[in-house]
Amino acid sequence: MNELTTEEKALLDFEGGAWWKYPGAKETAVREQLGLSAVRYYQVLNGLLDRPEALEHNPLLVRRLRRLRDRRQHQRSARRLGYAEP
Repeated sequence: MNELTTEEKALLDFEGGAWWKYPGAKETAVREQLGLSAVRYYQVLNGLLDRPEALEHNPLLVRRLRRLRDRRQHQRSARRLGYAEP
């Protein structure tokens, strides 16, 4: 099993609650604290959600984010197919 890098752990920890400690918008904190654009931050975060190492590092966060992602995907699919949201 591959281990998470220090940067990947920092990103998960940031998403897990550290970002609200910084003044201003989350996107500003992402750039200042992690050195990533908002788009890249969410790309990396989304990729981490599928890794068992991320689940091991912070299971509550990863499960919650997976549920949110799955719900959004379901809603987008339902809109495309013309179904009302539950």
